Amino acid sequence: MKVLVIGSGGREHSLVQKLNKSSRVERVYAAPGNGGIEREAICVPIKETQINDLVQFAKEEQITWTIVGPEVPLLAGIVNAFHEAGLQAFGPTKEAALIEGSKDFAKAFMEKYEIPTADYQTFTDVEEAKVYIQQKGAPIVIKADGLAAGKGVIVAMNREEAIAAVEHMLVDNQFGDAGSKVVIEEFLDGKEFSLMAFVHGEHVYPLIPARDHKRAFDGDEGPNTGGMGAFAPIPDLDSSQVDLAIKTILKPAAKGLVQEGRSFTGILYAGLIKTSEGPKVIEFNARFGDPETQVVLPLLENDLIQVIEDVTSEKDPNLTWADGFCLGTVVASQGYPGSYEKGKQLPEFQTDESDCFVVHAGTKLVNGSFVSNGGRVLLVGSVAPSLKDAQQNNQRLLQAFNNNEDFFYRTDIGFPKS
Repeated sequence: MKVLVIGSGGREHSLVQKLNKSSRVERVYAAPGNGGIEREAICVPIKETQINDLVQFAKEEQITWTIVGPEVPLLAGIVNAFHEAGLQAFGPTKEAALIEGSKDFAKAFMEKYEIPTADYQTFTDVEEAKVYIQQKGAPIVIKADGLAAGKGVIVAMNREEAIAAVEHMLVDNQFGDAGSKVVIEEFLDGKEFSLMAFVHGEHVYPLIPARDHKRAFDGDEGPNTGGMGAFAPIPDLDSSQVDLAIKTILKPAAKGLVQEGRSFTGILYAGLIKTSEGPKVIEFNARFGDPETQVVLPLLENDLIQVIEDVTSEKDPNLTWADGFCLGTVVASQGYPGSYEKGKQLPEFQTDESDCFVVHAGTKLVNGSFVSNGGRVLLVGSVAPSLKDAQQNNQRLLQAFNNNEDFFYRTDIGFPKS
């Protein structure tokens, strides 16, 4: 069969790598892909938001399955368009994807279906938001309601930071329409983890949990990013907590979406926090997480396309997992998550070591060489018997980026000193 992966980041490269291992997949396409993907799939110069062109391409090439990576095309209705054209696409409809597209919708949905999450209120008026912040105190969390490329969440440690955040969103229009409404919620203290699941209607098949590191610098310091690295599974998370999260969060969410007339098919991602009262939801996403996918898929022993066909046929895919751990470290452009320059030459480094792998995110091939083309450039990963072994394996490849003023990475993924 022929498979099309929509997107251009590390998550999509990881999907391409997994699909290439399937005996059932003859050819993998990516639209638009990136420099690393170009070496492992046929890249098509169609942007992820050019939905009509993507539908036309899938028809002409007789694509069997399309897998949608990013959230923007999902919320623009790409799956709806593919289904209307009689094509198979794995991902939620725009109606179901709203669980990621609107924080306000997600919070009201959780409240209705008694899914554990932080207390909150939603505001469009800046003065009302300020009064609420003064009443509640800090730390407190300010979230842009809509999609803000992973940058619309501010954990304010004092009232002044919180007030500045709502002014940036509601007055200065920092995130455009995405920030025209803000959700302000209580700060939850505890260790975070990500739990993804294959979902079809009320059927839920969980993946192993992963943990990513959002802060830019070692020791969980610096600004929030889209994720500077991740690992799976999580040694300090016992199975009873995972089972509780499946029972009280993932399954009620899937059932609730069916009841709302927004039946979900695809990957439901729950960003969770372990509290003294059990796991609670920080956020829902409507697709594979990034960078969690890059450390979860290498441990999945099943054929990905077979899993998708089983799930969408309401058959248990019987997910099986390799022993050991997977740890991935992101190499980012200097200045990320703020402004950074593109087009920086990547150093030469060994990528054919059996115990390491490389996933490209923001790269481009120019005259046969890779240059940077985004904030998060690539991820160096390893599967090993322990997290420490995986980290040490990664260090060998990461040395190529030492003393390079164009790039930076965290040295403590899996072992932050915070």
